[in-house]
Amino acid sequence: MQHFSSDGVDIAYLDLAPTTPDASGEPIVLVHGFASNHAVNWVNTLWTKTLTHAGRRVVLLDNRGHGASEKLYEPQAYHSAVMARDVLNLMDHLGIARADVMGYSMGARITAHCALTAPERLRSALLGGLGIHLVEGVGLPLGIADAMEAPSLADLTDPMQRMFRAFAEQTKSDLGALAACIRGSRQTLTREEVASLAMPVLVSVGTKDDVAGSGPALAALIPGAQALDIPGRDHNLAVGDKTHKAGVLAFLEGRP
Repeated sequence: MQHFSSDGVDIAYLDLAPTTPDASGEPIVLVHGFASNHAVNWVNTLWTKTLTHAGRRVVLLDNRGHGASEKLYEPQAYHSAVMARDVLNLMDHLGIARADVMGYSMGARITAHCALTAPERLRSALLGGLGIHLVEGVGLPLGIADAMEAPSLADLTDPMQRMFRAFAEQTKSDLGALAACIRGSRQTLTREEVASLAMPVLVSVGTKDDVAGSGPALAALIPGAQALDIPGRDHNLAVGDKTHKAGVLAFLEGRP
């Protein structure tokens, strides 16, 4: 991985060229979810292969506090607008004036903040694993932070706490950094703010996702937004689903 400094914070990233001859190489930036990293969210699920094969330049980062990026332990370091700035700073670092930006779960919340603060930089915003909870929710329950700080997985009984703690251990994440991230990245957008988004928007949520909130309900608040249901998939399994990939490719082909 390569590294750059985003306002003094070390951020790790990859910049992948398209694998098809004579491709346009239009850039897409991928923003992963909480307790994940670029590899788990986008490489292992074959998103990078799908998008580079479709002729895209694919840029993906490890969010601050995650993967190979710098770990921080104060909640204010993880405000959604600050994490959105990391994405925009990476685009600046790579000389990318405009890109499609796709995020999943927390990454979708970060993408939405990018779209709000720098709409001229986004050709489109693709929000995966996040529906109406962008407006009506504040991210994952605070109990997830407590789960990160529990002595062990065995000390937890709540199913959602256990799921996220087990996932964090599986991805070998820094549990203290993740606890700070949950506490700091809980910003919603207002209905007026999401209604102001003028770029093409795709909202993709699994039909069995009990974390994201309704995708169609969020899409209905954004002029011209499209909703993509990912049949039979929960929050974790919707990420790499073939319906998700096909829907994203069709959206990218059709957007201006």
